[in-house]
Amino acid sequence: MRRSTPSLLPTRTRGPRLAAAALAALAVVAAGGCGARVDSAGSAGAASSSAENADCVDTSGDTVKIGFLNSLSGTMAISEQTVHDSLQLAAKEINADGGVLGKQLEIVTEDGQSEPTVFAEKATKLITDDCVAAVFGGWTSASRKAMLPVFESQDALLFYPVQYEGLESSPNIFYTGATTNQQIVPALDYLAEQGTTSLFLVGSDYVFPRTANKIINAYARAHGIEIVGEEYAPLGHTDFSTIVNKVKASGADAVFNTLNGDSNVAFFKEYSNAGLGADEMPVLSVSIAEEEVGGIGVQNVEGQLTAWNYYQTVDTPENAAFVEAFQAEYGDDRVTSDPMEAAYVSLHLWQQMVEKADSFAVDDVVAAADGVSYDAPEGTVVVDGDNHHISKTSLVGEIGDDGLIHPVWTSEEPIEPDPYLEGYDWAEDLG
Repeated sequence: MRRSTPSLLPTRTRGPRLAAAALAALAVVAAGGCGARVDSAGSAGAASSSAENADCVDTSGDTVKIGFLNSLSGTMAISEQTVHDSLQLAAKEINADGGVLGKQLEIVTEDGQSEPTVFAEKATKLITDDCVAAVFGGWTSASRKAMLPVFESQDALLFYPVQYEGLESSPNIFYTGATTNQQIVPALDYLAEQGTTSLFLVGSDYVFPRTANKIINAYARAHGIEIVGEEYAPLGHTDFSTIVNKVKASGADAVFNTLNGDSNVAFFKEYSNAGLGADEMPVLSVSIAEEEVGGIGVQNVEGQLTAWNYYQTVDTPENAAFVEAFQAEYGDDRVTSDPMEAAYVSLHLWQQMVEKADSFAVDDVVAAADGVSYDAPEGTVVVDGDNHHISKTSLVGEIGDDGLIHPVWTSEEPIEPDPYLEGYDWAEDLG
C-alpha cells in the first residue's frame, strides 16, 4: 500500500472565530448559502431559555435522556439509518458498562425526514419537551445549519458526526466527522501526486458541495489544476444523463464528487452506462461509504476512489471489536462506515466529557472537553476545546470487488482540525 503524508500539514487553529449571530445562521439556511462563522445568540432571551433548559434536564433519577436525530425517511435515509444504528450500539455498550455517571441512557429518537426545517423542529422538541442532555445526529450541512441557532439559543449540545465543508465552529456543536483539512485537502493532495491536472466537479445543490467546491477551486488555482466543469443537482435527483454527458465530453483527468444520498445511485449507474469507469475517468467521492456502495452496486463503482478517515478494513484491535459488535447486533451482512464510526465515537466522547466534568451541565461539559481522547476504531482521536473538532487520520481508499473500501493512501498521523484553513496561504480569502 502506497503511503504518504499530505503535502502541507496545517498549524493548530488559534481559536474558533465565532463572529456571526444565530439569526445570521438562519439567514444562511434560508438563502441556501455557504459556510459562515457562527456565534451564540447572546441575548437576554437566549440566557433565559438556557436557564430553562438547564432546569429541564432531569438527572435526579437512575436515567438521563439523550436524543438521536437522524433521517429515517426521505432521500438521506440510505445513509442516516446506519448512523442511527451505530448510535444505538454505542448507547447499549455504555449502558451495559454502568451508564454515564452511574445513570442509564434513555434514548429519544426523532426522524429528521431529510428536511432541514424538520431537523430544527425536532431539535427544539428534544431540547425543550423531552429535556435531553445532548443530541446526536444530522448529516447534511443544511440540516446542521438549520439546527445550529436552536442549540445556541437554548444553550444545548449537538454532536454532529459527518465530514463537512468547514468554515464553521460553534460553542454548542462538537464535530466528530472530518473538517476540510482532514478530508478534502488531503484528497486533493493525493490526486495532485497522481498527476491530475484537470477536474470536473459534481455535487448536490446545497451548502456542503457549494462550499467544498469553492475550496477546491481555490486549491486548484494554487496547484495548477484546471476545473473544466462544475455541475449541481438537487438532493434526491435521479436523472444524470445530461451531467454525465458533460463530464464525458470534458476530458477531465478525474471527477471530484460531492453528491449526497441516493443521488449517488443514479449518478454512478448513468456513469457506468456511459462507458465510464475508474480506468477511463476515476471519480473521487467524499460522501460514499461502505453502506452506499451496496446501494449503488459494486459493479458500478469498483475501482473508484473515496476519501474518509475510517473504513471497515482499518486494521486496529478497536476496529475489529467494533465491526464484530456491530455485525453481532445487526447481522453479518452489515457493513460499517465513516459516519457510523464517527457517530459511535461521538457518544463515547460525550460520556468521557461528562465524566471528566462530573456533570451533565452544558457549560461544565464544554469546559472539560479540551484534550479528551478516545481509542476509536479509526485510531486515537483527541478533542480540540477551542474549535470543538477532533484530530483525525486522513485516508484515501479504493472500492474493491468485495464491496469494501481498501486504503491506498494515508496521512499516517492524525491531522489537527483547522476548520477555517488558517494554515493554508491559498485559502486566506475563503473565510
